[in-house]
Amino acid sequence: MSINELIKKTAAEQRKALLNKEVSAVELVQESYKQIEKIDDTLGAFNSLCKEQALQTAQDVDKKLAAGETLPALAGIPLALKDNMNYKGSRTTASSKILENFVSPYDATVVKKLKENYIPIIGKTNLDEFAMGSSNENSAFKIVRNPWDLNKVPGGSSGGSAAAVAGYESAIALGSDTGGSIRLPASFCGIVGLKPTYGRVSRYGLIAFASSLDQIGPFSRSVEDAALLLEAISGYDPNDSTSLNIPVPKYSESLKKDIKGVKIGVIKELFAEGLSDDVRKSLENAIQVYKELGAQIVEVSLPLLKYSIGVYYIIATAEASSNLARYDGVKYGYRTPEAKNLLEMYTKTRAEGFGDEVKRRIMLGTYALSSGYYDAYYKKAQQVRHLIKNDFDKVFETVDVLLSPTCPNTAFEIGSKIEDPLSMYLTDIGTISANLAGIPGISIPCGFDSSNMPVGMQLLAPALQEEKLLNTAYNFERATDFHKCEPSAVLVK
Repeated sequence: MSINELIKKTAAEQRKALLNKEVSAVELVQESYKQIEKIDDTLGAFNSLCKEQALQTAQDVDKKLAAGETLPALAGIPLALKDNMNYKGSRTTASSKILENFVSPYDATVVKKLKENYIPIIGKTNLDEFAMGSSNENSAFKIVRNPWDLNKVPGGSSGGSAAAVAGYESAIALGSDTGGSIRLPASFCGIVGLKPTYGRVSRYGLIAFASSLDQIGPFSRSVEDAALLLEAISGYDPNDSTSLNIPVPKYSESLKKDIKGVKIGVIKELFAEGLSDDVRKSLENAIQVYKELGAQIVEVSLPLLKYSIGVYYIIATAEASSNLARYDGVKYGYRTPEAKNLLEMYTKTRAEGFGDEVKRRIMLGTYALSSGYYDAYYKKAQQVRHLIKNDFDKVFETVDVLLSPTCPNTAFEIGSKIEDPLSMYLTDIGTISANLAGIPGISIPCGFDSSNMPVGMQLLAPALQEEKLLNTAYNFERATDFHKCEPSAVLVK
């Protein structure tokens, strides 16, 4: 198999080629950079590259393999890192002007774990500024394009990571998911995206957006790769007070059980009005596949799901308002050159350094937390959040896994929703509730619309039941070929 073909394969297949001495880790990393050079001016997936460090890691892998050492499962496999995770010595910008020249003084915990697993980090990927957005049009630097159609969005906020994997620039990637920011881009780009249980993966070193919702997770071209990467990055971290101190299962070993008798609940509210015909048809076909695999399909209701967007946009913006107060031009980041006094330095720095969407969310959050409105908005939203979580707990007493469309529609044209924030926010109707409840969710490819754009199916499981989630997703993937389809834009020609 040529190296050209190999970079289109899964991480597990690349690993096999490495062990069989068909390719070296250095060649894999170099081929990733060739692909980036070829297409990234068009795609816009990367904000910066980490060539020296990535090649050094690859050389270390080759030396250890030559010496007969046993290495972790993803050693030597190129990975793209979302540019809101600190990687010592690299620029970490969160795709914001306010952090444009910020160089990380330390490694995020996930980065430490990647290093321990000898996974070469090839570069930092573009995102919606501070991870706020559903389309990746809010980056301060450039728009990311969808590898399936360059006129369409890749989804957000982790659009750069998803596009890098779908466009064969890296085999795997990390993103962060606050309200669907891994699952939505995975759906739009036709790949696998997993949001773990809240607390399963350390957030230490992740630039905070909404701290009670943020979670780091994997992108990949197969469910097996997602399981392997989740194993590598999970685990307790004393630096993160929300990190869960429990053992990490061998996720990759739980994939191959059959799913006969597994109860899958189809979420009634997410198959309602507003769902595109193409998405509905793909999901109905997917449900049929599960029936043929022996799963039991039942319709379930989550009556409070309709409140999730309202609740999310109060809690997330309130937490963002608090978290983003630190960017004031004093200690690090951008500082306005045009300030006559301290107050002017604060206001002008923030006005010039933040983009429109970030300012909108800071203002919404500040309002929700302000005197006289806190009880009416933020407190009430937290109470409803608790009720939404109770809805999930109740449903999971009767089913093992939940199924829904990841998004009511497929990827849309660049610029088509940017002037309509409400329409953009509704894109996340299927994904937000999992963050509010703290449960794991995965998006896997399950079909195509009439324009040949990928359709994503979302599966949700109870907290800490990623094994069940991955097993259910893997069985569908093994029975279908959607994950093997190549992006139809010019990128792979």
